[in-house]
Formats: sequence, structure tokens, C-alpha cells
Amino acid sequence: MAQGKGRDRKGILIAVVLLLLLGGAGGYGYVKAAYTVHTVYVEGNVHYTEEEIKAIVMDGWLGDNSLYLAMKYKNKGVEGIPFVDVMDVTILSPDTIKITVYEKALTGYVKYLGAYVYFDKDGYVVESSSVRTLGVPEITGLSFGHIVLGEALPVEDKEVFASILNLTKLLEKYNLSSEKIYFQKSREITVYFGEVKVALGNDTATLEDKLMALPELLPSLEGKKGTLQMTSYEANRNQYVFQPE
Repeated sequence: MAQGKGRDRKGILIAVVLLLLLGGAGGYGYVKAAYTVHTVYVEGNVHYTEEEIKAIVMDGWLGDNSLYLAMKYKNKGVEGIPFVDVMDVTILSPDTIKITVYEKALTGYVKYLGAYVYFDKDGYVVESSSVRTLGVPEITGLSFGHIVLGEALPVEDKEVFASILNLTKLLEKYNLSSEKIYFQKSREITVYFGEVKVALGNDTATLEDKLMALPELLPSLEGKKGTLQMTSYEANRNQYVFQPE
């Protein structure tokens, strides 16, 4: 893999050098000056700052040459950079480029051996990091004996990942941010919002209706600690029951 990567870089470098030399000495000077990057736009980055992305992309000799960068990052994945799948460089003008970052899709994470282990919608381990990523919920209640990067989490109930994906999509749909979600073996779901736990039960048919009601219910529970029981609805009281701790 390292040899293949080296050959790719060498081929790109040769192509750029030939392009520069074809113009002769005057052409070389013009191309080098005209295609020196002065302005950089970065989009799609979440885990890394704009400055960090620029430092990664524009590293090394010719790292400030827009022609070289555009060819170097054209239709290629990125290795060795956690959470990033692809970075694409587009030339907006000879001295201006746009770096588009395509990050790996993260559905949740589990804690394992002191690290945050992130997985995708199918349960495949995407990354292991010592840094917690905001916006990605911790998933608890899953049982596994080992974890291998690039392989699926070895849980007994493989269908749980579809449930996790469905739940996280609904949370996003209703602008709900949860830092932790607990899945019991019986598929009972508990979602954490600060000190408030929301017991959703395991009825998938009513899950969206319950989550739809949360943006209106949660503000009234701010500063409180306890469990909002949404496993059943008390029709006679026209409400769900909150049990303080």
C-alpha cells in the first residue's frame, strides 16, 4: 500500500514538473507564480479546523501549487487521517482553491479500553480515538468481547444497528441532541438529555410520535433530574409521566 501511494505521488509530481517545463524558463516562472495558492476555502470539515485541513493538504514541496494539489487529490481517498474518507481540491482560479472534506459517516460510538470507538450505520468500526466527537451519541447496552477496526461490532443482535440508525435519524429530524442512548436486550430504548432520561419503550410504531413530542416537553424539564416515562401514555391525564430522582 505504501509503495502504491508513493508511485501515485511520483506520477503526479512528474506530470506537474513536465507541465511546468513545457513552457520553458519563462513559462515555468509564469506558471509557478500564477498557480501559487494565496486563497483557500474549506468546506465539509467537522472534526478538523480549517487551519488543520490546510496544513494536511498543503504539506510538502509544491504544497502551495494549485495544479499539483488538484491532481494529487483528484478522485482519491485519504489514508492515515482519522474520520476523513476523501478530500477534493478544486481550482477556483489559478491562485485560489477550494478543499472539500468528505468525512466518514458516524452513527454512534462505544467506549472500549479507554478509547472512543466510532461505528457507521451498519455497525462497522470506522475509527478509534482518544478524543470524543461532539454530536455523535454514545451507544450503551451492546455486548461484545473484542473490536477490530474495519469490521462490524461483534454483537449478538445484528439488527440493533438498523434501530440505532432509525433513532438517530429521527433525533436529527426533530433537532434533538442526545449524548447517550441505551439499548436493552429487549429493544427497550432510553435516550439521555443531560440529567433527564427518556424511556421510549420498544414500540417502533409509536417511536416517531414520541420523539415529535419531545421538543415541547424537554424545556419544561430543564434543571430537573429523573425519567420521563414515554413507554405508555396516560390518556386520562393527557400526558406522559415524569418521575423525579
